[in-house]
Amino acid sequence: MIQLLAGVAPDHLPRTLRILLENALRHGTSSEALRSWEPGVTGELEVYPSRVFLHDTNGVPVLVDLAAMRDAMVALGKDPALVDPVIPAELVVDHSVIVDVFGRPDALRLNVAREYERNAERYRFLRWGQQTFRQLKVVPPGAGIMHQINLEYLARVVEERDGWVFPDLCLGTDSHTTMVNGLGVLGWGIGGIEAEAAMLGQSVSMVLPPVVGVTLTGSLPAGTTATDLVLTITETLRAHGVVGKLVEFTGPALADLPVPDRATIANMCPEFGSTAAYFPIDHQTLDYLRFTNRPPAKVALVESYARTQGLWHDPDANLLYDENVTLDLSTIVPSIAGPRRPNQRIPLTHTKQATEAELPKGPRTGAAGRNQQPEPVGSVGLFGQGESADAVERGEAADPLGKGELAGVGLGHGAVVVAAITSCTNTSNPAVMVAAGLVAKKAVERGLGSRAWVKTTLSPGSRVVMDYLGAAGLTPYLEKLGFHLAGFGCMTCIGASGELIDDVARAVREQDLTVAAVLSGNRNFEGRIQPDVKLNYLASPPLVIAYALAGRIDIDLLNEPLSGDVYLRDIWPDPAEIDAVLRDVLDPDLFKHAYDDLFTGDDRWQNLDAPLGETFAWGNSTYLQRPDYFTQPANDLHGARALVRLGDSVTTDHLSPAGAIPRDSVAGRYLKHLGETELNTYASRRGNHEVMMRGAFGNVRLRNQLLDVEGPLTRGPDGVVTSIFDAAMAYQKAGVPIVVVAGKEYGTGSSRDWAAKGPALLGVRAVLAQSFERIHRSNLVGLGILPLEFLPGEGDDLTGEAPIDIELHDDDSATARSAGRTYRLRVRLDTPREHDYYRHGGVLPYVLHRLSEGHTL
Repeated sequence: MIQLLAGVAPDHLPRTLRILLENALRHGTSSEALRSWEPGVTGELEVYPSRVFLHDTNGVPVLVDLAAMRDAMVALGKDPALVDPVIPAELVVDHSVIVDVFGRPDALRLNVAREYERNAERYRFLRWGQQTFRQLKVVPPGAGIMHQINLEYLARVVEERDGWVFPDLCLGTDSHTTMVNGLGVLGWGIGGIEAEAAMLGQSVSMVLPPVVGVTLTGSLPAGTTATDLVLTITETLRAHGVVGKLVEFTGPALADLPVPDRATIANMCPEFGSTAAYFPIDHQTLDYLRFTNRPPAKVALVESYARTQGLWHDPDANLLYDENVTLDLSTIVPSIAGPRRPNQRIPLTHTKQATEAELPKGPRTGAAGRNQQPEPVGSVGLFGQGESADAVERGEAADPLGKGELAGVGLGHGAVVVAAITSCTNTSNPAVMVAAGLVAKKAVERGLGSRAWVKTTLSPGSRVVMDYLGAAGLTPYLEKLGFHLAGFGCMTCIGASGELIDDVARAVREQDLTVAAVLSGNRNFEGRIQPDVKLNYLASPPLVIAYALAGRIDIDLLNEPLSGDVYLRDIWPDPAEIDAVLRDVLDPDLFKHAYDDLFTGDDRWQNLDAPLGETFAWGNSTYLQRPDYFTQPANDLHGARALVRLGDSVTTDHLSPAGAIPRDSVAGRYLKHLGETELNTYASRRGNHEVMMRGAFGNVRLRNQLLDVEGPLTRGPDGVVTSIFDAAMAYQKAGVPIVVVAGKEYGTGSSRDWAAKGPALLGVRAVLAQSFERIHRSNLVGLGILPLEFLPGEGDDLTGEAPIDIELHDDDSATARSAGRTYRLRVRLDTPREHDYYRHGGVLPYVLHRLSEGHTL
């Protein structure tokens, strides 16, 4: 059975809105705004996803909350099994593996061993969830990165369920869920709280977003990559302004734009700010489905359904959009982006000047002999000659560089100390991965090697990557440059990059060096990639290789030699070379082999002693603690004090870091007090609210304008400088409500619900900002924090140093009075459902109330 759109959907309706219209009609929710849509029309939507997609570090707190809701149902005398997902939910364990070991043949084995050692409690909990919640499937560690697995295997494109055929509409607890938009699947990131509600049958409430049509023309010039294209699109659309909007790609260039290139673009949708970045279904879609070993019947169904429902791409269709952007692919040039934002694109022609401007005065890396040929870094050496695997596992690895060697290197400002081929953004694209392998091959053949101070890592998003690199004979050359397989997971892209080489880290800290990381990821926010690294640049995989060879960021790759007399142009492959390798090695059987036993896991996973029972036995774990999000907070906002006063583009990494927990941080001291010696990462501790609330605003690069220092500090009620956590606790004890004051684009970045949960547990009652990123605003509402948006031109001079009286009005407006000034704001509760959530103190209290009263959701 099909919910036909013919005769219902306007002919000019964008394809993204056709999918949402089908969803509304099939679920019987309001669809008038879509059925009569014209550019500029607004309305409210209730969206029911066909499935929810999670990863372990966001998925664990989702399951923790569901487990806590089961306990709450028991306390109310109700059946805990009422808290159970009613739609499919898939969770991929990919965010916990860390680059502890690198540059050696056994790096993968050792990193996975440490992963299980650190995360056994969390993984046993996931096994409990998998056994307890009927519609939850868990992909065990080591299979790859969630979005690449979704693209290559899990995505249905068109779903068949309960006698219905309908579009696969995937909402996930990671902002890069949009990657599957490249395959013609509409999906986007939502907060963990929204995901929990959706799993329990609740709709996702949203305002009908404007749709931006992006017409692509021309074709990519030789020597450019999909990475160069996505960095240009990110720069263009961030400048255009697409926050809270749907982006829909169209145009003649799509005919020759393969799905891996589309997926690279769709992956970075959060970086340019839109809700989704949708590519329509066409022959490229079908070719990719065949290529990735989808059944012929599935491919035929996708084509038939898309043509029937008006979802098939026709570049001549007269579709209308709220806004239009055109990009000529022939104008794309090789680029990198950084050092602090993905939209800071720098053409390679300008990188030397741009990077030098970021470096302070002082010694530069290898300035005395920049053109000397380095000794190639072999497959050992990065951990010291003869280093035993057992020593690494015990944490006793020797310094990889002797002090004399480091002194001879002349490490200074501008050193590239991390070079990482990482992230599903680019490792899902065979063309750029093969290009990286060919660059490595040519470099080794010319006698080049990675510089000794560079931490080189390879962490692809699926096992298929290593299979085709191996079949092409390129793996040995990557390994010669130190790019051994470190793990199948997010790793460096999410800040799980591990420590720098010991002597390098020591030099960076002692000399306060400004050093750089170059990665093929999607984010380069301050403090995200590695705490000792101040400058972070996004680049294509072959350029990552180039920077590892050069060892410094302040190089003109087009006109300066990488080493000796070898230039980048000497080792850069031409398109014909790349295509020849792809033709020889790519085959659907690669995907059959990689995904035959996706949900099985290895012996370690199978042997985990998972608990049983309808409710979870919590115990005294420092990883898993039962939270309490069910107590409704007081909403009195008179006499509020600003806990922090922040500037523009504050990211979710600033609000809730994911990387290693510093030993001297509030969270680190708390864990050490409990006897923990292995602190692990904030991401791994998201099942313990006691740790995470102490890590709120814990980024070492946070700039709180209430103080003239960098880091997680503020003033308490007594005016004394203290940690943000201790100040919040003091305000709570004194009964003083606290708020956050910020600038534009508050909450940029991920769907990280702890960026709202942490502040909520600290007692933050409202955030006053000049604008909000979409997902984070929803997360604030979901936790009972009121988002208040300054009217244009207001708020710049609200310093947060004086008390703030906030008054809400019936027309969704508000006023804030402080230091004799009055500020006008808009209450950003955008739908009636969000008003319900706020009145109940958040999504979870609302859902629990509905379930306990016997209501269906």
